[in-house]
Amino acid sequence: MNKSSAGPALIDPFGRAVSYLRVSVTDRCDLRCVYCMSEDMTFLPKAELLSLEELDRVCTVFVEQGVRKLRITGGEPLVRRDVISLFQSLGRHLKTGALEELTLTSNGTQLAKFADDLKRAGVRRVNISLDSLDPTRFKTITRWGDHAKVMDGIRAAKAAGLKIKINTVAMRGVNEDEIEDLVAWCGAEGFDLVFIETMPMGDIDGDRTAQYLPLSIVRARLERRWTLNPIADTTGGPARYTRCSETGGRVGFITPMTHNFCESCNRVRLTCTGTLYMCLGQDDAADLRTPMRASEGNGPLTTAVQEAISRKPKGHDFIIDRRHNRPAVNRHMSVTGG
Repeated sequence: MNKSSAGPALIDPFGRAVSYLRVSVTDRCDLRCVYCMSEDMTFLPKAELLSLEELDRVCTVFVEQGVRKLRITGGEPLVRRDVISLFQSLGRHLKTGALEELTLTSNGTQLAKFADDLKRAGVRRVNISLDSLDPTRFKTITRWGDHAKVMDGIRAAKAAGLKIKINTVAMRGVNEDEIEDLVAWCGAEGFDLVFIETMPMGDIDGDRTAQYLPLSIVRARLERRWTLNPIADTTGGPARYTRCSETGGRVGFITPMTHNFCESCNRVRLTCTGTLYMCLGQDDAADLRTPMRASEGNGPLTTAVQEAISRKPKGHDFIIDRRHNRPAVNRHMSVTGG
């Protein structure tokens, strides 16, 4: 299949073409970041997960219907056994031109082991979650993370030739004093940097209202030191980018709370159990596992995908509930895919 022979685009009720699928291959993670999950998490039984072959099959159906970008997520995707074989298999769509990009989001802990394999499979860039440059603070945020291991992974990804974007969740009273240092470090390393507002998803054993830091405040602080010029660049996701004149690097902002990005949303999310969420901030979902397993052919699965996209909402309902301190969406980010 080449680019011109891709199937019909998936168009939602608001005329937006769905061209980007984020795929969670596991809800498991080797970190316990304070804004993402509880320390004592109960993960899905392995028997409930789609096999790697089934994940490939679902992804292929989306590609056949015009999806141009696949992002593999978790949990931490690289903790799933033999996950590199999925990247290798999906890489065939890059070779035919049906797929523009195959990429992943990672916490960096396994990248020293897998960076070269990812590059050979066709991955050209990776998003790495890093919320602090300080080892002690990093351990506090992740509950038991090894900062040195993550930094080794980042260096391995850079050495493998992968383009790196650092994702940082901005948290009041936690890492807000590091925002300028992160801009400087990423600029020196040649990494993109994206700041993200904390999102009200799942019970995290803490007060999310205390963590919440509007990125309007973050940007205003940065602009006291740095010159941030808005640019039209996009990587397919919701970040709005600027170019830092002093470093030459890109600095982006993802603002689901202060300014949502729904009007141009081209994304849907598949969980590791085969559930498709048409919106990160809504609970409506479609079961793709049942129609897939009901037939050796992809007809029922294709129909289920099209029906699901016909229900994609206009936007999310995220809100920080300061009165009741409860999440807007009960599922953890690790379930849907970060």
